[in-house]
Amino acid sequence: MAKIVLTDAVVTVNSVVLSEYANAVTLNYEIDSVEVTGMSDTAHKFTGGLQNNSCEIAFMQDMAATKVEATLFPLVGTQTTVKIKATSSAVSATNPEYTLTNCYLASHTPVAGSVGELAMTTVTFTGGALTKATA
Repeated sequence: MAKIVLTDAVVTVNSVVLSEYANAVTLNYEIDSVEVTGMSDTAHKFTGGLQNNSCEIAFMQDMAATKVEATLFPLVGTQTTVKIKATSSAVSATNPEYTLTNCYLASHTPVAGSVGELAMTTVTFTGGALTKATA
């Protein structure tokens, strides 16, 4: 099995490719565990509930039209779609594309940093349904 070094990930937010501005991405796929333990059981039993997904992306800030700030600012308080691929190669079994639909962006910090530092913004999209495409 090949090991992956993230150097060419594709990050798309609301149909805008922002890969060149992203320098970190974490996609969390989680299914809530719902307890279904009955009175006669001798151990806890669980079943899967709702998806509880999130995606955190760190962006190097750019205020130009169609770039980071112009894409993220109007999304605060709304649902959108985020797509992530490990490389820019075609979608395949070894390069799946993950799509998080109807995820919610609660906040965005348009300006952050100290003197002499790169302006960054880190956003977290929560909720939504995660799908995985391999073709």
